[in-house]
Amino acid sequence: MLLSPSLLSADFGNLQRDIEMLNSSQCDWLHVDVMDGIFVPNISFGQPVVKHIKKYARKPLDVHLMIMDPGRYVNDFRDAGADILTVHYEACTHLDRTLHAIKDAGMQCGVVLNPHTPVAFLEDSVQICDMVLLMSVNPGFGGQKFIENTYCKVRQLRTLVERKNPNCLIEVDGGVNTANAPLLRDAGADVLVAGNAVFKSPDPLQTIVELKQ
Repeated sequence: MLLSPSLLSADFGNLQRDIEMLNSSQCDWLHVDVMDGIFVPNISFGQPVVKHIKKYARKPLDVHLMIMDPGRYVNDFRDAGADILTVHYEACTHLDRTLHAIKDAGMQCGVVLNPHTPVAFLEDSVQICDMVLLMSVNPGFGGQKFIENTYCKVRQLRTLVERKNPNCLIEVDGGVNTANAPLLRDAGADVLVAGNAVFKSPDPLQTIVELKQ
């Protein structure tokens, strides 16, 4: 199980400190949520902040674009330091073109599905993906309650990727904690994004160990 703690839940006033804590932890990636206030009702990091995160991070940046028309910014986020770039199915008019542009820019590419979007919609594009991210909350804010139907969607997606692209990773983002992490693993998830579970923990380093186990 790979773990990608979400910096959306970090202390923005001490972001370097929190990044260095993650550098010393057993986590695998750093998850960076980019929001535009249009696709989702919140605004978060932009390219300049991602660039500064990259300056201190010693682990790959897992950059999640919650923005409209993300294809416009592929090269910008590559230049800012993204190693993995995921875009929403719902935000891409030309998904195939955007995914290929991400790969051509030298990053791993992924597609994200909102809770209401069926897994079957990826039938013709999953073979391009290095990763598919399933939202287990409605995107835009941290600290939301996990949507229980996610387990079913993970199992459906596992069946699809085994048939079309066995190397594709399955990531889950939203409300992940030490209670549901084992259930997500058993359903077929490969990567977990955890925000509050890590940064609100009295012992983040131990929580990271528990989430990975």
